Amino acid sequence: MTIIHPLTEQIEFFDFLKVDVRVGIILSAKLNPKAKLPAYEIDVDFGATLGVKKSSAQLTENYTAEELIGKQICAVVNFPPRRVAGVKSEVLILAIVCNDNGTVLIQPNIPVTNGERLA
Repeated sequence: MTIIHPLTEQIEFFDFLKVDVRVGIILSAKLNPKAKLPAYEIDVDFGATLGVKKSSAQLTENYTAEELIGKQICAVVNFPPRRVAGVKSEVLILAIVCNDNGTVLIQPNIPVTNGERLA
């Protein structure tokens, strides 16, 4: 018998394959004064194929803007852009929301080429 978390909906494997998660490096981060909850406006370089994309991310609990610059992160790059607190957010930066530790970035543990895809 498989136990499924009550908030987790099962998806087909081919649905997962539609999600395009890429690695990029944070070029700039600044506080977004329009955000209801503290958040950064972030520019991420995904390499030659995808270029630089914008995002808004609530990462202020664990990271200063200065600490974010130069970090490689993982992000979903194939959601349609949406307005988030005045920012045209083009990618969704992936993080884990922890009860004890706040929001923690998902990052490669060794450097990889920007734009590489999650397999």
